[in-house]
Amino acid sequence: MPIVLVVTGVSGSGKSTVASLLAERLGLPFVDGDDFHTPESVARMSAGHPLDDQARGPWLALIRGWIDRQLATGEGGVVACSALKRRYRRALIGDPTRVRIVYLEGSRDLIGRRIAARHGHFMPAALLDSQFAALEPPGPDEDPITVGIEEGPEAIVAAVATRLGRSPGDLCG
Repeated sequence: MPIVLVVTGVSGSGKSTVASLLAERLGLPFVDGDDFHTPESVARMSAGHPLDDQARGPWLALIRGWIDRQLATGEGGVVACSALKRRYRRALIGDPTRVRIVYLEGSRDLIGRRIAARHGHFMPAALLDSQFAALEPPGPDEDPITVGIEEGPEAIVAAVATRLGRSPGDLCG
């Protein structure tokens, strides 16, 4: 049965890096949720203004459409998407047995250092506090795969594989 993994966390937690590596290792298609933002939303965030729920609604609907198509075709996939609030994750997940949350957990200090060191991303460091303010970590009822980000992407992918019941040695690549 195909599965879609939604790799979540605040900006700077490593969602895109981990999700793309995870997709490669599992032989699944990858998309970055940032690619579904409208130019207006990107401009708003670039200017230092967080998106409100009204602006996020169409974005989440587009990502949910991709998830549904991947499941309908039997292909599965991996998507990087902040999905900071429970209601956003609910908007993305139809069947929790086929769509799993991978939550990348890290401290404000560590993520702040990462954001300060990266270049060319539309999300400014000034919005990190708003990300943590909006964050509702997934609860046990969401059955998340929660992984700390202190170690590198390879270790995170190995931890996710283990939680999926696959040994890291079974992964492609």
